Amino acid sequence: MIRGFRSFLIDFSLVIVIGLAVYVLSFGDSFSTVFQLPNSVLHMNTIFLSILIEALPFVLIGVLIAGIIQIFVTEDHIKRWIPKNTFLAIIMSCFVGALFPACECGIVPIVRRLLAKGVPIHAGIGFLLTGPLINPLVILSTYMAFGNDFKIAASRMILGFFIAILISIIISVLFKSNQLKHTLEIPHIHTSSHASQSIFSKLGHTVTHAVDEFFDMGKYLIVGALLAAFVQTYVSSEALLELGSGQVSSTAVMMGLAYLLSLCSEADAFIAASFSNVFPTTAILGFLIYGPMTDLKNTMMMLSVFKTKFVLLFVLIVTVVVFSVLTLLDGFY
Repeated sequence: MIRGFRSFLIDFSLVIVIGLAVYVLSFGDSFSTVFQLPNSVLHMNTIFLSILIEALPFVLIGVLIAGIIQIFVTEDHIKRWIPKNTFLAIIMSCFVGALFPACECGIVPIVRRLLAKGVPIHAGIGFLLTGPLINPLVILSTYMAFGNDFKIAASRMILGFFIAILISIIISVLFKSNQLKHTLEIPHIHTSSHASQSIFSKLGHTVTHAVDEFFDMGKYLIVGALLAAFVQTYVSSEALLELGSGQVSSTAVMMGLAYLLSLCSEADAFIAASFSNVFPTTAILGFLIYGPMTDLKNTMMMLSVFKTKFVLLFVLIVTVVVFSVLTLLDGFY
């Protein structure tokens, strides 16, 4: 079932209002002249637009895949595909995620649908972590960003995979239920009464659910992008960089920078490469591994899907595990 018409109108109106505001700030020269907007506001708006333009294609792909899962994947399929053994389920989900080209925004609606279909929380988190972090596009962009040097790309892939498994195991111990904020209403289109539906009818249902998912996720993406743009504009990165004078503190600073900047994982390596002459390799890896696992806009989207307590503990676990592993490996690099 689609959400109520009233809810749809609220979401659609929100997107329209924000879109108009963006248009006025970007192209309304007379508006800017009359109200004399500070340059920082215009700069924030430019960053906001760039984040949205960068993330929207992946969100659209994500909601389309979520619609396909909703219509074509049954609970029986999930039971057959996912191993019952917790560790094997985590390994499988991490491998599948590693092959899946998605960013940290586009992966959220996919994981929500998988969890609603019966995928255990530990497997869903494995997929959520590795998808944006070590998919083929990310590894290729990392390889190119660091001057065709495979060391950083390989370290990101291997360490990221190991850390994702470790975090998923911790999640499996702490949480047993799917931790979704709301129970999604799953239409039983695969029962015998619907078995005769044509492929075109199912594709229509897929698009319908994808649109519904987009408006569910879109408003939180907008809010997250706006917060990330505000931080990038008004929080001095130079002040943060000054804090990272030591080996340990530099890793913490780069992780914090990755969270606040909320860069797309397909492009973050080029920003990280610009810091390679300033910070040690472990700090650079902290930026490359931590950012795709959790950032500001991703947290906003997760808060719309998962229970608040789970999201806060998830961010804490990711932070502690990534920082601890990189600190232990500091001497190796």
